[in-house]
Amino acid sequence: MDDYQGPKHHGMLPKNDTQLTRESWKIFQIMAEFVEGFERLAHIKPSVSVFGSARTPEDHPHYKLAEDISRTLSDAGFAVISGGGPGIMEASNRGAFTGKSPSIGLNIQLPNEQAGNEYQDIGLNFRHFFSRKVMFVKYASAYVVLPGGFGTLDELAEILTLVQTGKTRRIPIILVESGFWNGLLDWFKDTLVSEGTISAEDLDLFQVHDKPEDVVNAIFDHYERISFEPSEQEQEKLMEL
Repeated sequence: MDDYQGPKHHGMLPKNDTQLTRESWKIFQIMAEFVEGFERLAHIKPSVSVFGSARTPEDHPHYKLAEDISRTLSDAGFAVISGGGPGIMEASNRGAFTGKSPSIGLNIQLPNEQAGNEYQDIGLNFRHFFSRKVMFVKYASAYVVLPGGFGTLDELAEILTLVQTGKTRRIPIILVESGFWNGLLDWFKDTLVSEGTISAEDLDLFQVHDKPEDVVNAIFDHYERISFEPSEQEQEKLMEL
């Protein structure tokens, strides 16, 4: 039998040493993003992560709604974490910036879209979506999701999956603007549940509200008998995000 000479590459050349070295060193950049995020956010509690479209103009009702929700959350004692960019993210930071609690932006470097907004008491910059997404979840006492596109849906699916699978603690997940979400929620019920890809109980993982005060009340109702601070068991889960 001939000596084994490694896997076939099917026409693809192996990476050269320079590229492999660059990829190996990339891990230090990723580590730095996690370390900075942990150090700067660990003591900002309680906090609520707010999501929505980067394309929403300032004169749109959703912008005003996001601003009002975030100001209400901030005055109620919650730091507000957004993606740090324009649109709903800006509205969220803007509302929190005028409130009593910190306004935090987790900015991402994108080639065509995002520049950080000016309403951030604390701003972190990320190159990698995955490390940024951990920061949205790790310190959040609740998720508030306003109308948005693929990025917003990605964050919604992320937190639903983590809670559904028990990889993170149960927190309020609140969809805002029922008229926007109804079609998706009908599809959840009529297709996903009926096809057995999710269970009917999974629909209880989230709520839908339209008014800022209802969003805040839903969060306080959830924590009426439990602490905002994760239990020891929940902290162990969060260590493995």
